[in-house]
Amino acid sequence: MPNKARYLVVDGCLSGTGVRDAVEGGYLTPSVIGISDGLGDEISAWQKRYELAHFRLYTDSAEVDKLDAEGLALRQKLSVELAQAKVQYFSSAKMRLVLP
Repeated sequence: MPNKARYLVVDGCLSGTGVRDAVEGGYLTPSVIGISDGLGDEISAWQKRYELAHFRLYTDSAEVDKLDAEGLALRQKLSVELAQAKVQYFSSAKMRLVLP
């Protein structure tokens, strides 16, 4: 839905897709939101790495910082591909929104 204004959140929450609808809730697949396959693959790979960090209880702060930096970069890429969307980033490890 590239032409419709959306409110999205990039997050690495367990069992998610990496992108959720901030208004209606629920996780969205790349095909539903209309992003490129390349960006969809990047988000999916990042989300899987975030899940692994979850299972390690986020004990490596350098790993968490790196994942959050990647998440913020993905948020920016998503904002470019979906110019009408408002996109935020949520750090699952820190349980808070992170401003760019």
